[in-house]
Amino acid sequence: MKKIELNAQLSILAYSARRSYAVAIVGAVALAFLLSSCSNKKVITFDSLLSGITDRYAITKYPDPQYKLKQFSSYDRRSVNPTEEGWFANADYTQFIREEENKGRREFVMFDHEGPGAIVRWWMTFAGSGSHDGTVRVYLDNNEKPLIEDNILKVLSGQLLAGEPLSSSVSPESDYYRRGHNLYLPIPYSKHCKITYECDSIIINENSRKPSVYYNICYRDYAENTRVETLTMEILAENEKLINEVNQAIASRSDSQGEPAILSGEILPGQSINYSSGKGKQAISRLNMSIESDNISQALRSTVLEITFDDYTTVWVPAGDFFGTGFVLNTSETWYSSVNDDGVLQSNWIMPFRESVDIRLHNYGEMTVSAIMEIFFEPYNWNRYSMYFGASWHEYHNIKTAGSEHVGGTGQHFDINYIDIEGKGVYAGDAVTVYNTANAWWGEGDEKIFVDNEPFPSSIGTGTEDYYGYAWCRPEVFSHPFIAQPTGKGNFNPGMTVNMRYRVLDAIPFEEKINSNIELWHWAPTVINYAMTTYYYIIPGATINISPDKDAVSKPVPLKRADIIKPVMDEKGIIEGEFLEVMAAESGSAETQYITSWEWSNKGQLWWRNGKTGDKLLTRFIIPATGMYDIIARLSQARDYGIIGFEVNANPAGKTFNGYTDGEKVVEIPLGKHMLLEGENILTVILKGSDERAKQGNMAGIDCLTFIKL
Repeated sequence: MKKIELNAQLSILAYSARRSYAVAIVGAVALAFLLSSCSNKKVITFDSLLSGITDRYAITKYPDPQYKLKQFSSYDRRSVNPTEEGWFANADYTQFIREEENKGRREFVMFDHEGPGAIVRWWMTFAGSGSHDGTVRVYLDNNEKPLIEDNILKVLSGQLLAGEPLSSSVSPESDYYRRGHNLYLPIPYSKHCKITYECDSIIINENSRKPSVYYNICYRDYAENTRVETLTMEILAENEKLINEVNQAIASRSDSQGEPAILSGEILPGQSINYSSGKGKQAISRLNMSIESDNISQALRSTVLEITFDDYTTVWVPAGDFFGTGFVLNTSETWYSSVNDDGVLQSNWIMPFRESVDIRLHNYGEMTVSAIMEIFFEPYNWNRYSMYFGASWHEYHNIKTAGSEHVGGTGQHFDINYIDIEGKGVYAGDAVTVYNTANAWWGEGDEKIFVDNEPFPSSIGTGTEDYYGYAWCRPEVFSHPFIAQPTGKGNFNPGMTVNMRYRVLDAIPFEEKINSNIELWHWAPTVINYAMTTYYYIIPGATINISPDKDAVSKPVPLKRADIIKPVMDEKGIIEGEFLEVMAAESGSAETQYITSWEWSNKGQLWWRNGKTGDKLLTRFIIPATGMYDIIARLSQARDYGIIGFEVNANPAGKTFNGYTDGEKVVEIPLGKHMLLEGENILTVILKGSDERAKQGNMAGIDCLTFIKL
């Protein structure tokens, strides 16, 4: 067991001091927001909205004036009702409200809202020739002349209207045209807003929609009598300094001042440590935490943060998920959470209470955990609009995905639930920690968020990565104040991915209920782990459908694919090739492949390609009982498959197999009789060359192995 040394605590303190200079900026912005609110008497203005982005306390109080958060998007219009075919339709691109002719221009209407409102989050991505070369126009209050008229990428991420990070694209490590383009600059209007896209490349007919234009535009829908000042270019120019200050503030983040309370100690398995305070009218303004263990990955999942405000428990989340790192330490820096290079976890959620707070760290793992937490408090003025902070977690453990029909799946996708909250509050964000087990994209699914029992979701989108602000399943990491992907290793390959989205101006108020879901739409039929964390503020008395799950956080976390899909035989003595655990490929790549046209037993195979002659692929499988077994391999043949041989536990197995054929076939060959041991055994594939007629590829494919105990 490692001991926490002094430098761990010093790291926390140094991390706190590193960005303290931002306090003055945030203070100035907050003052501007206060003066604006007082002078305008609840008139919604550009500067009040913009300043509200950096007001950390604003989200702790139910909004006044009230609004509904809604979204226009390019979702597939076949999605009409959960009970009807088309609910999981996936053509979420180049779908518009209508097409208009305007002064000889062909403009596609993306957004059309009657009444006072404000655009608060705008995301888009593109694919196909000319898709991003169009002109976007924003018409306010039925004015024939658009307020904004320019190339779409300049408007969203080209910093035409604002600098970084209010206007940005992610990931900066991705090709620019494979990114999600995000604009967080608010655009308020008093009567009406229409957004159109003019793009000569767009062709829509009964058979196709080309090229691909994806969009999600979130807006606040205010009550009819709400006073909203419409944005103008003069207002933008007047607020240039404020825009820069907000950009600087949200990019650097502010840190709480004063001496923190300390919660620290060694937590034995099944034990807890806690800190309690009876000093009321306060708010937790920041939490800093470091944990150490002989198994840090398990500790990040099995160490649970629980917080009770005024005898009302609203937070129960594993530490790794709460701070946005999953069960592997990955650095990130957002407005509400961060993880630094020293492994210090930080939260900046404001968590108010009237009378008391109790903070507990539980260890549901099997190893001792050392933890140190700094807890910062600030005074808080509790009033009738004040709400408790809440965070909930649950995991869909070893959940079976349907997979696309194009690759052998059923196509019977389904929605999974983030959370249901009964009562009044504000939905403030969510995060997912996914362990993918296939060489295929897991997040094709769209968010579907129902507010106050509406029959159709006011937020329905175009894909999981789109919801989290990036695009095209890209695995590159990024951190932005309101969105982040600390790791994307599981996006195309077996591994873990963490996605986060924090809401500020796009927070979702609810009067009676919120039902937040997302489609589980995986391209491959496989098994994955899908953990979901939600963040919210609720009026006392609200209830949620997620309960603490001690069993789930106690389960071993998967660090490799075989931790979820184990290479064991079924009741017929068969081990699917795609279930074999790849231990090493000396060259080329080895992955799972799913195609319906092949006669594979589970519509999939283990696929090794581009290997070098003489190199080996080592795989592992598990046998339930020691004994002599007759082994039969079912293998793939095609024009680009090579000549291979086999070894079982380093012993030659069967004859050399020529994978070439003029077409596509699946054939069975004997690998002979072998003494296998209970537990782990090794199957080695050796690439011996290629047929002179074969095309380039040097491929090998194992559909399945059959074991007959003698």
